[in-house]
Amino acid sequence: MSHAYVTAVTSRHRGPEATSWRASTFDEAYGWIAATVGRRRTTPELLGKALAGRVRIRWRPWIAAALEDAAEGVHSPLERRYVYGVERAHGLPAARRQARRRHGSGIRYLDNLYEDYAVCVELDGAAAHPDEGRWRDIRRDNANLLQGTQTLRYGWPDATVHRCRTAAEIAAVLRRRGWKGTLRPCSPTCTAVGRVRHDRGSKPMP
Repeated sequence: MSHAYVTAVTSRHRGPEATSWRASTFDEAYGWIAATVGRRRTTPELLGKALAGRVRIRWRPWIAAALEDAAEGVHSPLERRYVYGVERAHGLPAARRQARRRHGSGIRYLDNLYEDYAVCVELDGAAAHPDEGRWRDIRRDNANLLQGTQTLRYGWPDATVHRCRTAAEIAAVLRRRGWKGTLRPCSPTCTAVGRVRHDRGSKPMP
């Protein structure tokens, strides 16, 4: 079949309702899963039951893995590209997803918080972060810095085309803050490891 289609039932305060999606690409499917789970319209468990109930569905193994990712707080296709293409592919430590952080009188959720090293990686998709939201992002980054957390902010090209460069940058910052792990190449042509070796002469941050 040329698309994936699932109907799931979720129970909200106003009672059970059906939520459906139909996707022609896996990124489109994941975007729907992440958005629906992130808005608490349904849960990964209910979507998993709906998935199991369909005989034929495209990308079944990928969607099953996507449900696990959504449950862990990976809430967009861009965030998933970061987790798989940058963090896991290069051996970076695992961040805490959608980490709850109090900023002033409000609560904010950070995309990827490397808590042991006080480093935050925020991911900005053009649709999710239009121009009018830039000042809000800057205020949030400033609030993180006041709490001792350094923010690195990336977009779609950084998590895809330039993922090796991104991994090297994050590894360099983590090393300055005490990370002792080893970055690994994601492929025979990966440039991340060489970049980090060049940066090792930098002094650790206090």
